[in-house]
Amino acid sequence: MSERLIQILLSAFPKLLLYCIKVTVPLTIIVFILSLILALCTALVQIYHVKILDKFAKFYIWLFRGTPLIVQLYIIFFGLPSIGITLNAYVSAVIAFSLNYAAYNSETIRAAILAVPEGQTEAGYMIGLSGFKIMTRIVLPQAARIAFPTLMGSLIGLSKDTSLAASITVVEMFKTAQQIAASTFEPMALYCEVALIYLVLCTLLTFIQRSLESRLEWKKTDVEDAA
Repeated sequence: MSERLIQILLSAFPKLLLYCIKVTVPLTIIVFILSLILALCTALVQIYHVKILDKFAKFYIWLFRGTPLIVQLYIIFFGLPSIGITLNAYVSAVIAFSLNYAAYNSETIRAAILAVPEGQTEAGYMIGLSGFKIMTRIVLPQAARIAFPTLMGSLIGLSKDTSLAASITVVEMFKTAQQIAASTFEPMALYCEVALIYLVLCTLLTFIQRSLESRLEWKKTDVEDAA
């Protein structure tokens, strides 16, 4: 490795790391939270068979799971202006990622809720709890434990997919690497450097996932022993 290349990588690293912390990580967190809220609402609409909304939820899931994420990004950012709706790149990315991931996460949450034994709900009604309290105090906490590994996998995937935001001009970590590569003519080394940062980020998230999973398993075992 030449001295010039080493110098390029060393000078690029602080800037790449800055945009990772400044744009990539916040984008991931914002999208994940919004997608979970929308996913939960969509799952509940299907479980309770809410009129009209039930069919709309199924159509929405079918549409966003059946089309590529990058196409959805292009439609929202480049397509909507043609019908008079103009959004900046960052907002477009948040909307596209949130809608896409919510479609997948809603099925995960729905399956987790349905996996909770019906006896839990029946027991709640027998002691006089309302449907809302049964769902929030009994069903959802158990469903959250069931869905946790899959949802964390979704978060890890999202942290990498945010690089697609570069395709609609969002200046995040990957877009920054593209800009530096264009001026230094060292795309291979710079893209490998970005890949390494993504790898570290995903490794950290995986570590957090395993740590939380072990705690949830400990709590589950502890409750069973106490019973």
